[in-house]
Amino acid sequence: MTTCLKIDFVSDVVCPWCVIGLRGLEEALARASDVVKADITVQPFELNPNMPSEGQNVIEHITQKYGAAAAKSTSNRDMIQARAAALGFTMNFADDNRLYNTFDAHRLLHWAHIAGRQLELKRALFKANFTDRSNIADVDVLVAAAAEAGLDPAEARDVLISGRYADDVREAEEVWVARGINSVPGIVINDKWLISGGQPPDAFERALRRIAEELETATA
Repeated sequence: MTTCLKIDFVSDVVCPWCVIGLRGLEEALARASDVVKADITVQPFELNPNMPSEGQNVIEHITQKYGAAAAKSTSNRDMIQARAAALGFTMNFADDNRLYNTFDAHRLLHWAHIAGRQLELKRALFKANFTDRSNIADVDVLVAAAAEAGLDPAEARDVLISGRYADDVREAEEVWVARGINSVPGIVINDKWLISGGQPPDAFERALRRIAEELETATA
């Protein structure tokens, strides 16, 4: 018997652990396809809601947020790159990387959900940010990601220029913070179970199978 799960994936486009979490979750779902299938909805979370449009150098940002020692550490960066590579994703970290405001990217993701291509756009935005090192606050970059995801680029540009879905995104962000999500990724299953962080596929698979078993027992 296959159990259908509702999964809300709360994340930000500039969060490297969110890449690892989504990749790990999708691999786990493929492995556990004998017992579960899922409808994944990407939900918005801004790590840096006050980031200016021109962005900020990543080392400068980390120094201000976590201290100089964290900014100088390369071991964590190397570990994240290796984890991502093991899941088939390339992260091109460098000291001159910049972090950008992601609010418009979240507006575009909201529209992509309505259009039925949200996960495809999420993957394209991750690639633009981490692999291509593009400015994901730039309209042209966002439109190109939408086209890569199989969405209409003209409509994507209209969404971005018009400011459409801004209120929807802010409301959703408030909802998830009110529900206790204060770090990402946060993977919420059936509005009941929370899995936090960029877990490896094995951990996700164990959790999915346990949840499927609990749900099957409850309905038996």
